[in-house]
Amino acid sequence: MNQSLADEKKALRKRFREERSRKDPTGDWLHLLVSEEIQKSSIIASYISYGLEPGTQKLNKKIVESGKTLLLPRINKDLNINWIITTSDSEFIESEVIGNLREPVGEIFDEEIEVVIVPAISVDQRGYRLGQGGGSYDRALQNSISWKVALLHDGELSTQLLPVEVHDVKVDAVALPERLFRVIG
Repeated sequence: MNQSLADEKKALRKRFREERSRKDPTGDWLHLLVSEEIQKSSIIASYISYGLEPGTQKLNKKIVESGKTLLLPRINKDLNINWIITTSDSEFIESEVIGNLREPVGEIFDEEIEVVIVPAISVDQRGYRLGQGGGSYDRALQNSISWKVALLHDGELSTQLLPVEVHDVKVDAVALPERLFRVIG
């Protein structure tokens, strides 16, 4: 790993987290449900938001209610993600690896995933996202996934190009609370 890129990402994470702490955290991102990609997909992976992340509770609930298979992440000790099939009756426990994170209990899904909704601190116009820094999602997104969309608050879609390392994976779209932007190119 290039240490100067890692340091630059670390500084940007700090800045973007401070900026996020001053934002209005409202929004439900339910407009994503009418996107063509989600409409035609039956297997959708999402995440359980915490802290100041864009809230996924309502979105995840609506995905389950629509009859689609919802997968939520469970982080292993090596920081890789296992996708867990989740229903309205699923149990959740506190993560053994990442504090303050709730994770589903249940069956591991190991087939192809059509859509992944990912957390991000920022995304640039090319579709490169800045996450929390563990690389879990970049590793998970390297698998064959038809559509990857990051959730952001208003004002978090970066006008500057973010630093990119060889392992960074682009998203196909960014969802703000009331709008969807598709990455071109």
